Amino acid sequence: MGKENCTAVAEFILLGLADAPEFRVFLFLVFLLIYGVTVLGNLGMIALIQVSSRLHNPMFFFLSHLSFVDFGYSTIIVPKMLANTLNEVKAISFLGCALQFSLFCTCLVTEVILLAVMAYDCFVAISNPLLYMVTVSRNLCVELVSGCYLCETVCSLIHLCLALEIPSYRSNAINHFFCDLPPLLSLACSDVTVNEVLLYIAATFNEIITIMIILTPYLFILIIVLKMRSAEGRCKAFSTCACHITAILVFHGTIFFIYCRPSSGNSIDTDNVATVFYMVVIPTLNPLIYSLRNKDVNETLSKARGLKIFSWRIFS
Repeated sequence: MGKENCTAVAEFILLGLADAPEFRVFLFLVFLLIYGVTVLGNLGMIALIQVSSRLHNPMFFFLSHLSFVDFGYSTIIVPKMLANTLNEVKAISFLGCALQFSLFCTCLVTEVILLAVMAYDCFVAISNPLLYMVTVSRNLCVELVSGCYLCETVCSLIHLCLALEIPSYRSNAINHFFCDLPPLLSLACSDVTVNEVLLYIAATFNEIITIMIILTPYLFILIIVLKMRSAEGRCKAFSTCACHITAILVFHGTIFFIYCRPSSGNSIDTDNVATVFYMVVIPTLNPLIYSLRNKDVNETLSKARGLKIFSWRIFS
C-alpha cells in the first residue's frame, strides 16, 4: 500500500448490493414496499399507543420507543439505499457518511439496550403483577429510556470523533450499501488499531451485558412459571413474554450471524445480505410481532376499525 495512493476524500461511493442493471428496479420495488410497511407499522404503533389509554403502561411505553428506534435507523439508511439502487453514481459526502454512521450506531445500540430493559419489565410484570405499575413507575421508565439514548449517543460520538481523525484513505469505494464503520476502517491508510479495538470492546461489552440482563430475568421467569399450579396461568405468562422473546431471537440471532462467525471468501457479500435483513426486515417485523401476539393491541385495533366504519356510515 503505497503512500501515493492515500488521499483525503470529500465523498464516498457506496457500491451497494448488486451492480446488475436487471435487478435494480426489482430491488427498488421490494425495498420500497418493505420500507413502506416499516413506516406504517412503527408510526402506526406509536400513534395507537399514544391515543389509547388502555395501552398507557410501562410495557407499551418501552414498545413505543422501540418502534421509534426501528423507524429511526431504517429511515437513516433505506431512503439513501433506494436512491442508490437506481442511480448510476452512488455517492455520499464525507460529512453525510459520518452523520449516517453516527445516527445509525445510536439507534441500533439503543435498541439492544431497550430489549434488555423490556426483559426486566416483563420479569416484574410476571413476578409481582399487583405492584407492577408501582415498581415500574413512570419516572423509572423515563430514566431508563433516557439512559439508553444518552449512553449510546456518547458511545457513537466517541467512534465518530476517532473516525474523523483518519487523515486519508486508499480508496473512496465502500463495499456496502451504507456507511458502516468496519468497511470504512478497512480503507484507511493510517493506523486504526485504536478505532478497531474500541469498536470491538464496545460491541462485545454491549452484547455480553445486555444478553446477561436478558437471560437473568427470563431464568427467574421460567422458575416462577414452572411453580404455577394453573395451566392457564402458565400459558398466560408465556404469552406475555412470547413477543419479546421472538424479537430478541430474531434481532440478536442476526447480529451474531454477522459478527460471531469465522470469516470466509464470500463473507463481505454474505454480511451485506444479512445486514439488509436486520436493517430492513427486522424493523418491519417488530410491530407485526407485538401487534399480532398482543390481546390489548388487537382489541384496540378492532375498536379503532369499528369507530372508522361507524363514522363512515354516519357521514356517508
